[in-house]
Amino acid sequence: MVMKWREHIASDPLILRGKPCIKGTRIPVALILGYLASGRSADTILQEFPDLKPDDVKACLDYARELADFHAVAA
Repeated sequence: MVMKWREHIASDPLILRGKPCIKGTRIPVALILGYLASGRSADTILQEFPDLKPDDVKACLDYARELADFHAVAA
């Protein structure tokens, strides 16, 4: 199953100056990715942020994957 991160992540200029956040929260995607990068498990993150769902964490990873897959076009 392909994760559709756009169903879980939004960017609104009125919320955290437009930083991508989990929809319906003020939890930035960068915070979740930072926790994962530092070795915290998804379960630990879900315990610390009860408003999150497992698919929210997966959406953050898919968001990062899509950003990393960006292809620049040479002029």
